[in-house]
Amino acid sequence: MAISRARNPLLVFGKVLWIGLAIVLLSTIGTIGYHLLEGWSWLDSLYMVVITFSSIGYGEVHPLSRIGREFTIMLIGCGAVVVALGIGTLTQALLEFELLQFFGRRRVERQIARLSRHYIICGAGRVGRSAARELARKPVPFVIIEKEPDKAEGLPPDWLIMFGDATLENILIAARIERAAGLVAAVTTDATNIFIVLNARSLNNNLKIIARASEEESAKHLAKAGANSVISPYAFAGHQIAQGLLRPNVVDFLSLTTGRDGGQEMVIEEIAVAARSPLAGTTVGESGIHRDYGIIILALKHSDGSTVFNPKAREQIRSGDYLIAMGEPASMSNLELVAGNPQ
Repeated sequence: MAISRARNPLLVFGKVLWIGLAIVLLSTIGTIGYHLLEGWSWLDSLYMVVITFSSIGYGEVHPLSRIGREFTIMLIGCGAVVVALGIGTLTQALLEFELLQFFGRRRVERQIARLSRHYIICGAGRVGRSAARELARKPVPFVIIEKEPDKAEGLPPDWLIMFGDATLENILIAARIERAAGLVAAVTTDATNIFIVLNARSLNNNLKIIARASEEESAKHLAKAGANSVISPYAFAGHQIAQGLLRPNVVDFLSLTTGRDGGQEMVIEEIAVAARSPLAGTTVGESGIHRDYGIIILALKHSDGSTVFNPKAREQIRSGDYLIAMGEPASMSNLELVAGNPQ
């Protein structure tokens, strides 16, 4: 089931709080009033206030004097107004909450139903959140599947989120896996990730699947289950630490070009060359990519799977190829348009 978050819950809570304080204040005034005006005990005074506000209809605790009756009339008028406001506010809050939940679910379900070439992130933990932030920065469409509602707290309200067990086929089908471009299996347990990968691969054989592995032994099982690539956050972090010690300038450069340091002066992207692109059928030199856009072609991956690193000017660019390029973000966007693959 898709989830949604209610808007401005503090406003509703504030109204209820003020009405609650008004009831407490009126009860205090009424109790003190009966105690002073009629000389009743504190318990009898409080009991009289309670039966007056609740409109139960019990008889008076003790016979009332004239001033006591006048005080009761005033108390009934004020109490009826405050209690009515309280009941109305609580009813409105409950209705708004239920309606927001219902229409929020329907809105998210409609948005998910329209998705195509999107990405599915299974798990809203640290790895899943990081992957979602990178996809949102691009931006590309994605949907998060999370089993535990608590883990979805604090996520941006414009992200598409579903509650459910990603190991179940019906949940993946609800996320439109048959039309998805890729899936990230990033839940905390390797066994669960294996089940997710197995189901995802059976539902979409062309899906690009990346899986998270906590243990080295699990990596081969995830690959056998159908994952295209397996990443271990701990092994990756260890590798980065070692590289930071041995090759700090290389790590700084990679952080700059991949945006991990928050900077965006230079980026490395892969750009697909569509059949309709004017780049298809030209060579690297004839394309004018470096001359016109100031972009460096680091590698050229052909549609047959072969990769040419640091391609020569005479290297042919064909439709279906991927350009692994480095340049400024604005120039990269322009090249994506020319390649016929705008993001």
